[in-house]
Amino acid sequence: MNRMLNHMEDILNEQVSGFHQYILDDPVHLSYVSENLCKMVGVRPEELLCEDKDLYVSLVHPADRGQYCGFLRRLTQEEQTLTSEYRLITKDGAVRYVRDVFTSKRLDNDVLVGCSVLTDITDLKQENHNLRFLNETIPCGFLKYTCEKQPRITYINQKMMEILRFPEAEDGALDELEFYKNNIFLMIPIEERRRFSLYLNRVYSADAPVAGEMPLLRCDGTRAQIFGWVTKCVNERGMAEFQSVCLDVTERHRAKQERETKRYLKALADVYDKIFEFNLDTDTVKCLHCNDASTFKCFENLAVRIGDAFEKWIINTVTPEDRDRVCDFFQDFCGKKLHEPGAKPPQITYWARSSDGINRQYSGIFIKVDASTSFYCCRRVPDAEEAAVLRTENTRLKENMKELVMRFADGRAAFEVSADGMVKPLYASENVCAFFGYSKEEWMPLMQKTTPLENFVAYSEAEYEDFVELLRKGEAEFTYFDYETETERRIKAICSQKEPDSNSPRYVMLYSIENAGAGETNSLPETRTVSIRTFGYFDVFVGDKPIAFRNKKAKELLALLVDRRGGYVASEEAISFLWEDEPVNTVTLSRYRKVALRLKNTLEEYGISDIIEAVDGKRRIVCEKVQCDLYDYLTGKEEYAQLFRGSYLTNYSWAETTLGALANHQQSRY
Repeated sequence: MNRMLNHMEDILNEQVSGFHQYILDDPVHLSYVSENLCKMVGVRPEELLCEDKDLYVSLVHPADRGQYCGFLRRLTQEEQTLTSEYRLITKDGAVRYVRDVFTSKRLDNDVLVGCSVLTDITDLKQENHNLRFLNETIPCGFLKYTCEKQPRITYINQKMMEILRFPEAEDGALDELEFYKNNIFLMIPIEERRRFSLYLNRVYSADAPVAGEMPLLRCDGTRAQIFGWVTKCVNERGMAEFQSVCLDVTERHRAKQERETKRYLKALADVYDKIFEFNLDTDTVKCLHCNDASTFKCFENLAVRIGDAFEKWIINTVTPEDRDRVCDFFQDFCGKKLHEPGAKPPQITYWARSSDGINRQYSGIFIKVDASTSFYCCRRVPDAEEAAVLRTENTRLKENMKELVMRFADGRAAFEVSADGMVKPLYASENVCAFFGYSKEEWMPLMQKTTPLENFVAYSEAEYEDFVELLRKGEAEFTYFDYETETERRIKAICSQKEPDSNSPRYVMLYSIENAGAGETNSLPETRTVSIRTFGYFDVFVGDKPIAFRNKKAKELLALLVDRRGGYVASEEAISFLWEDEPVNTVTLSRYRKVALRLKNTLEEYGISDIIEAVDGKRRIVCEKVQCDLYDYLTGKEEYAQLFRGSYLTNYSWAETTLGALANHQQSRY
């Protein structure tokens, strides 16, 4: 028995860190101290043991003694276990941080005793002190969060809480910070969560940091734009965790957006007579652009309630026969019923009284800017007499270019570029107008003035740099999508100087050319069996013949539909995968529609368009009409068990989520 007791004391002295025992009845004092406690603070046991007073409290840092005495008082009130953190001063003057786990218990003789176990947390506190120093000196948000499917935040610094605008928790109120800590995705906008998840998967699997910009949802419902990076680390418990450092770039992002919006508005103002900004979040509308004679000039850049604007404008100016139709159009807009995914921007034509008191015809269009804001652009439709005048005024210009135009049997367009980069269109067929992003009616006013080249080509299917290169080299070819034939076409551009002097205007001729090999058709195999390979690189075969996709994004869209295994994919969702770093807007929606049409045309060429089903702008693959190694493998049949060998849709980064699921599935099988 004595050997057992001696062994227990050895455990307390050597194995239980900082162990000591209190008598908590008056006078409170230590009744036992372990050797490792004495080693920790550099004293002998007799320097702490005294039946008349508590000598241990003299080791506690003076700034922490009040807290420690309150800690002891709570322990004397009832049997319980409490934890506290404080500082001890060793005999040599060093400061050590400890975590004290203290349990009070009443013995059979009614004596209240307390057993304390100390953990030295000096290193951890020093790390947090360094972190606090960084918090105070560098204006960065900092986060630590787990590597789980739904990551939990384990640390967030004060600057990050300021960026996200967390309110102070009040008694009885929901602690929103704790709510967010349990799921980091709550601070990520819904449309960005997929991209954020992919980034985390990439950081975790590649063990390499990722940096970039993205929006965050603040606690008050507004958005912050941050630049940051994510890296994977190992924490003090030896577990993997993510760490993020974030810089608040909201103001810079807002200023950039404002510059882009001004530039966009300037381009729109060249085409439309009036531009209004509708903000559904604030329920306001303001006139951004109108001519000086317009009745809206006095309201320019003043926000007015949408309801008031409707009453003053529609009731007072729109003709009675069009009034109900126009009211329905704007009410549908306010009810968010006009902007259908994948559809063209909503347009309307109506008659209204102009500023000179004459009823004239107007055409209007809603252009979506973001989830809450849209531009309503309208212009007066020239009547037949005015259109004839415009044609007469341009006859001379057309005649000057006629000889050059007729050199090419398939002449399509011509425009003049001055030495300072200003463009004046001289002639264009409707199809080429569409290449530049204009309708024929929008093209006509451009022929009466000069437009900066950068603005003129802003909506075309080619880049501004390509046109600059054309002016430098004198010749180029462009690909565009012909909506009339739903095919890809080629445009040949010839640029020549009117005079040898480099300061003289240049004239650019555009004309259509046939695609190389356009007369060739894909010889379809007798059997139309469609085989899809996803393990490794993505490829599609009709019989034994691989499909030669002419457009990489069309091929990627098909891969995305295959990955969804028959589920419908909406336009906005597809855009978030195909163009991960770009928002959903009119530009990306237009780009996506072209990609979807190109995929449809390619499948039709091979006679297999029925493998894709489209409903209201959503698309899916009809799994029953294809053979796919992914689908075979997921049946679990033994003959397909060896199909997956660790790679999946190697072409595409967004496939990493499915790849991880397949790897887990493979491990569970074995």
